[in-house]
Amino acid sequence: MSSFSRPDGRACDELRPITFEANIAPNATGSVLVSFGNTKVICGASIEKRVPGWMRQQNVEGGWLTAEYSMLPYSTHDRKQRDSSRGKQDGRSVEIQRLIGRSLRAVIDLKKLPGHTLWVDCDVLQADGGTRTASITGAYLAARLAVQKLIDGGSLKENPFNDSIAAISVGIYEDHAVLDLPYIEDRDASVDFNVVMTGKGQYVEIQGTGEEATFSEEQLADQLALAKKGVKELSAMQAAFLTKELLGDLKF
Repeated sequence: MSSFSRPDGRACDELRPITFEANIAPNATGSVLVSFGNTKVICGASIEKRVPGWMRQQNVEGGWLTAEYSMLPYSTHDRKQRDSSRGKQDGRSVEIQRLIGRSLRAVIDLKKLPGHTLWVDCDVLQADGGTRTASITGAYLAARLAVQKLIDGGSLKENPFNDSIAAISVGIYEDHAVLDLPYIEDRDASVDFNVVMTGKGQYVEIQGTGEEATFSEEQLADQLALAKKGVKELSAMQAAFLTKELLGDLKF
């Protein structure tokens, strides 16, 4: 009988408590405070009636979606210096915001967003592992709420999203495959993965590495199975949240 136990007592395949709170940022077109346990991210979506210069120059049809990501100075135990103070953007933040943008663009038909740019801003309020996966999961909800406002106001004819998107972390911690790693597990994990999937079960991106360690094909399969289970549960939570917020209008 194994004596393995996770620091917070969860089962290996159990998500942290997940919550979504709508309209956390009233000036955004759509916003959500997403919590994965103690990780909390404010996701705000704003829509501009303009497109990037490169689209105009190249006569590209449709609209655009882009994302920005940052960690607030007090989101970590030791104060994180602002990018503006450092004089340059943190490389990790750039990588994560590109991931968020790629993930959302995988499930949106930009031709149905003509002449508009959908900005998604993810600001980490509190970091305890999985900030990028929480950001992607919450960013979709904020963007979906923003899009619905434009539809209701007559600025858009139809919802440009053709599926939902969510993400979760998995890893090997003390020789066990575990789902949704908080910081203490992420720090000590021998393998760390972030998996982005659609609500229909299609993979968008898999980021994984051995942290100065190797992993077997069986361990890879175990982690992907956990990620699939986790995203399926997240997708159901997203659908329930949108059903409540949009009064049942869940047409993609």
